[in-house]
Amino acid sequence: MKDAGSKLQLRRRREGNTHYKLRLGLLKSGKTRVVVRKSLNNIVIQFINYSADGDNVLMTISSKQLVKLGWKAHTGNIPTAYLTGLLAAKTAKEVGDSILDVGLSGLTKGCALFAVLQGLVDGGLKISYSKEVLLSPERISGKHIEDYAKSLKGTPEFEKQFSKYKKNNFNPEELSKHFNEIKQKIMKG
Repeated sequence: MKDAGSKLQLRRRREGNTHYKLRLGLLKSGKTRVVVRKSLNNIVIQFINYSADGDNVLMTISSKQLVKLGWKAHTGNIPTAYLTGLLAAKTAKEVGDSILDVGLSGLTKGCALFAVLQGLVDGGLKISYSKEVLLSPERISGKHIEDYAKSLKGTPEFEKQFSKYKKNNFNPEELSKHFNEIKQKIMKG
């Protein structure tokens, strides 16, 4: 039996899907929300304006769209996150001041969500951020993945870890070069 003084939380709060105080703060800003969601194999960026009738999604960009530009590497890593943010910023030229909405994702320094933020900023989107959270250029370009691939070369773990790269006939030791090629395509685009 429930206490007379306790209040039943909203369903999405009980399920851990929505933090209403945080969401209200984002909505009160009056800025376009750049909603970033990351899964194991995909990164999705949506530009959303709040309306009393319901949120208005202006545009959605997915890391899967990088494949159309020639991206052969994994679509859920840090270089992909940066390129997806860059593509989103270049596509959303009409969006003014924005605010980053990462939902309930845990944020740590160096995570892929901050790589998305860096791509958005480098693409020209006006969004407030702290320079302390930005990643190094080596990490953004995938140098750490190249180094890891070199350390595993010739082992069974290499085949297991980089099976998606092998499926696309792509050498993970050339990731930063490939990253720069795709970045140039997006910047010219």
